[in-house]
Amino acid sequence: MNKTIWIIIIAAVALGLYVMAGYNRLVKADEAASSAWAQVENVYQRRADLIPNLVNTVKGSADFESSTLQNVIEARAAASGVKVDPSKLSEGDIANFEKAQGNLSSALNRLMVVVERYPDLKSSKNFLELQAQLEGTENRITVERMKFNEVVQKYNVGIRRFPGNIIAGMFDFEKKGYFQATEGADKAPEVSFDFKK
Repeated sequence: MNKTIWIIIIAAVALGLYVMAGYNRLVKADEAASSAWAQVENVYQRRADLIPNLVNTVKGSADFESSTLQNVIEARAAASGVKVDPSKLSEGDIANFEKAQGNLSSALNRLMVVVERYPDLKSSKNFLELQAQLEGTENRITVERMKFNEVVQKYNVGIRRFPGNIIAGMFDFEKKGYFQATEGADKAPEVSFDFKK
């Protein structure tokens, strides 16, 4: 065989190996993003699983505002109904998921504020245990969202950086969305101490 043909064959094999290695790196990054998403869903599911016990504990207080409980139940149902395709993880899907989960967080926060008016309830052992579990879960949610964003950033950089962008384009790897800070999170809350009696 001609020397030129060997050079062409070797170059084609090297290019093929390079494309295969780049494709495999992108697949690994894509799977890491899907895995991180599964962890996010896992901690949100843990929170959703705690809510029925919390609602039942609060229901035990006879004169507790039923509308507050109903809001929590409805927000939980709405949040549980929002599904995100882990193979896509688009910005719009994540924003919808985040909005539904934010509504549930708001409903839970309102519940906790109302509970403050019920000293017997807020000192009950069951309520205190559930509150502690819920607080721990909220911390886990924050950690998993941060990890998810870090993994997605690595993936997004990989599909945008040259020559990964060429391989990503050849095999339809698309940008994934991030969790965003809630609106107004960049502004410090106004704190006012009124010591007048």
